[in-house]
Amino acid sequence: MSDRAPTLEDVARAAGVSRATVSRVVNGVRNVDPGIRAKVTEAIDDIGYRPNRAARSLVTRRTDAIALVVSGAEDQSPGEVFADPFFGRVAGGVVAALGETGQYPLLMHADSGAGRDRVLDALRSGMVHGALLVSTRADDPLPHDCVAEKVPAVLFARPTRPVPISYVDLEHRQGAALAADHLVARGCRRVATITGPATVPASQDRRAGFRDAMARHGQPYVPEAEGNFTLASGEAAMERLLADHPDLDGVFAGNDLMAQGAVQVLRQHGRAVPGDVAVVGFDDSSAAAATRPPLTTIRQPVEDMAAAMVRLLLDRLAGEEQPRSVIFEPVLVIRESA
Repeated sequence: MSDRAPTLEDVARAAGVSRATVSRVVNGVRNVDPGIRAKVTEAIDDIGYRPNRAARSLVTRRTDAIALVVSGAEDQSPGEVFADPFFGRVAGGVVAALGETGQYPLLMHADSGAGRDRVLDALRSGMVHGALLVSTRADDPLPHDCVAEKVPAVLFARPTRPVPISYVDLEHRQGAALAADHLVARGCRRVATITGPATVPASQDRRAGFRDAMARHGQPYVPEAEGNFTLASGEAAMERLLADHPDLDGVFAGNDLMAQGAVQVLRQHGRAVPGDVAVVGFDDSSAAAATRPPLTTIRQPVEDMAAAMVRLLLDRLAGEEQPRSVIFEPVLVIRESA
């Protein structure tokens, strides 16, 4: 048996078609007769042909890379950004979804105007042929820039301003309402909340959903302190709330890291969780399981949402022009903190 790797010519002979036809099938050209495509695909499988990606990239000027872009975090270093369990879950979901597609993610951090330009240059040049955008600020211009440049992109979370781009998101208000219902059902009557950044749409929705639900339960005033989704900001917010409202008996935090910080401060002040103060987080991240006691939280299916982003982008690359959205449902996960 020859050690020579099978070539396009070998596939063409096995399928009884021209080399050009095989090339069109391998490179995903759409106007190939389905019967011929099936014969070529069968021949590829039978003889074990594997495309030379480097050579193909020289011809098509397209790589198999998809950019996974974290954008807008000007006030945080890359280390701080990627230390958040949320981003690890997004990356894991993207890698799993790409799976057997033959494509791979290229992680990019667009924390400045220059960073955003690098992302756009990579898309224009074909170094990457699509982008999955995780934006951390409401006024991030990158989604709008991608649309203006007509480059394929999908956004995690709805854009704050109308823009024709596909996105995935969660029913954040519904999730926050689940947290309110649970705290009230536990008997909490003096409830406070630690919100995420006021400029982030998800934070706005979680805050509004929680306050509206508490009002429906007859508690129209909910003390609050703002954090920025980090453990340290949760600690600082909990200190402020305890100073102003020492008799509080329930806390809803806008994500698990801030809830973890809140639990630590409550314990330092001699407050038992959940005996004295019940705490509910949001996301169901690794921080929820690491907290002591483990956090009751609202599950955001980040891995499934990331996989949906990949599917939307692949559809866009296949020629779909109309933007689409996929909205997921939150779930209350009861553990020991509330």
